[in-house]
Amino acid sequence: MEEDTAGPGRRIARQPPINHAANILHMPSRKPAWLKAPLAGRGFSRVKDTVRHYGLHTVCDEARCPNKGVCWGAGTATFLILGDVCTRGCRFCAVKSGSEGVGVDADEPKNLADAARKLGLRYVVITSVDRDDLPDGGAGHYAACIGRVKETGAKVEALIPDYQGQMLKTVVDAGPDVLAHNIEVVERLQSLRDAKATYRGSLETLRQAKELGTTTKSSIMLGLGETGGEVLQAMDDLRGVGCDILVLGQYLQPTIRQVPVKEYVTPEKFREYGGAAKSRGFRTVVSEPLARTSYKAGESLTKI
Repeated sequence: MEEDTAGPGRRIARQPPINHAANILHMPSRKPAWLKAPLAGRGFSRVKDTVRHYGLHTVCDEARCPNKGVCWGAGTATFLILGDVCTRGCRFCAVKSGSEGVGVDADEPKNLADAARKLGLRYVVITSVDRDDLPDGGAGHYAACIGRVKETGAKVEALIPDYQGQMLKTVVDAGPDVLAHNIEVVERLQSLRDAKATYRGSLETLRQAKELGTTTKSSIMLGLGETGGEVLQAMDDLRGVGCDILVLGQYLQPTIRQVPVKEYVTPEKFREYGGAAKSRGFRTVVSEPLARTSYKAGESLTKI
C-alpha cells in the first residue's frame, strides 16, 4: 500500500491501483445509457457554496456519487462528519484512508445546523468516515451533530459505522429518525470491505439498533459478481434483524484504484429485486441503478 505524508506524524494510506489485466476478459462493455448521470438542478451552486462556506464535507464529493448533480440541484446533500480520512480502506470506496483521521472539529455540529437552516433542509443525512482511532469511534460527536441539526426542525438520518453497545446507544439516544448501516455487498464478497468490517457484525449493529427502537436501513451494491440467490439471502438476513428500509443500487468504479465493475445490472432486474424485497416485508424499498443509501432518503421515510 502506498503512503503519502499529510502533515507531521500523520500518514494517509492510498489503495494501490487494481491490476486490471486479470479482469479484462470479465469486464462489462461500455456503461449503458440507463447509468447516465442526471443533470444538475438549479440549486447546485447554492449547496456547493454553502458547504464550502461552513467548511463541511459531503459524501457526494468524497465518494464521487453519481447523483451529486440532481441531489445538490434539489437543495439536498449528505454531510460527511469526523473529517475526510477513514481508518478503513474498502476496495470499492474512493474516500481517503489512513491509520489516523484528522482532528475532530468541535464547531462541526453548529456548522451543520447553520448550513441546514441556510439551505432550508427538512431532511438531513449525516454520515461519517470510520474513526477506529478515537476511544468512542466518534459516537459522541455524531450524537452532538444529530442533536444540533434536529434543533432546526429537520428530520435526521444517521448513516453510521458498525457501532455496537454503548457507542450505538449514544447515537440512537440523540434521536435520529432513521439509523442506517450498510452491509455493502453480499456475504461472499465481504472481502471487498476492510478486514475490520464483517457481514455478521453489520447485521448485529442493525439488530441492536432495532432493539433500541429506531427505524433501520441498509444498502447493497450490485454488479460486483453476486448471484441472484445471494442477493435474496442478504435480503432475508436483513429482514431477520428487523431492517425496515432497503436500498439496492449499481456499483460504479469511482477511480482506477478501486475494483472494477463485473456487471451492469439492468433496470428490469432492479425492479425484480425490488419486488422480491417488498414481498419479504421491507417497509420501503428503493431499487434503481443509480440508487445510493441517501438517495430519495426523505421520500423513503414518508412511505413508512
